[in-house]
Amino acid sequence: MRWKLLIAASLLAAAAGAGACYAAARYLLPAAGWNAPGWAAALPLLAPLGAITYAAIFVYRHTARRRALQAAATALLASLLTLTALTLAPVLSGRPAQELFPAPPSKNI
Repeated sequence: MRWKLLIAASLLAAAAGAGACYAAARYLLPAAGWNAPGWAAALPLLAPLGAITYAAIFVYRHTARRRALQAAATALLASLLTLTALTLAPVLSGRPAQELFPAPPSKNI
C-alpha cells in the first residue's frame, strides 16, 4: 500500500472540505438571510463530499495494486478527519458558549 499517498490525500481532502464548508456557511448563508430554504442550508455540505470523492478517485488512479481497498480507505479516513474537523473547530475557536443560567441583576441600595 502507498501509505504516504493515502494519508496525504486524506488530510488534504479533509482540510479542503472542512475549510470550504465553513467558508460557505459563513459567507454564503448570511447573504441568503434567515428565510433560506432547506436546500440552501445543506449546500455547504457538498464541498466535503466533493473533496472526499476527488481524493478517493485520485488514490484509485495513482495506485497499481489493491486499488479499491486503498480508495475506500482514503474515503473512510478523509470522512473521519472531516467530521473531526467540523466537530472540533467551533470548540477550539474560542467562542464563549451562552450561559444557561444568567446571573440575576444586582440591586443597588
